[in-house]
Amino acid sequence: MKAPSSPPPSLDALPLRDDSGGWLAVIEASQGSRHKFKYKAAWRAFELSGVLPLGLSFPYDFGFLPSTLGDDGDPLDVLVLADEALPPGSVVPCRIVGVIEAEQQDAGERKWNRNDRIVAVAQQAHRYRECRTLRDVAANVLEEIESFFVVYNDLKGGRFRPLARRGPAAARALLRTGERLYERERPG
Repeated sequence: MKAPSSPPPSLDALPLRDDSGGWLAVIEASQGSRHKFKYKAAWRAFELSGVLPLGLSFPYDFGFLPSTLGDDGDPLDVLVLADEALPPGSVVPCRIVGVIEAEQQDAGERKWNRNDRIVAVAQQAHRYRECRTLRDVAANVLEEIESFFVVYNDLKGGRFRPLARRGPAAARALLRTGERLYERERPG
């Protein structure tokens, strides 16, 4: 096998959409795991950025949407509903079902920043096959997600405040804004 002539693209620079028009998500933290990984584009690798305390784990797979940027300068966050935990580094074709709009205040800061969470379903998921919008997701699932981020941020000395739950149209608008910001901030 011949070595590639150029390095592979960074995961954060992958296309946002796959060839079939679905959305792509990159997993950083697996459902049920206490380990939080953060993708380091400069390294093209994942760094262990934290370990949750015993008794607390990610309720669903968590990651980012490539070729996007949020107001915090990071790729847009995504929670992926899947049948089983997906390993960090997985690139998962998804359908977007909505967004949990939220504000976050980091430890030691006064300012609240928007830090919304896109909610998506893995295209290959059986359990969530019929899920097309947040209304199709059980209310307790959405409450678990919101509660997790409240506790997670509290443990880091910050705060997380859910604002609203919106459907796929609002999520797609957020994605379009994130794509434009990415193109403006990280050209080429």
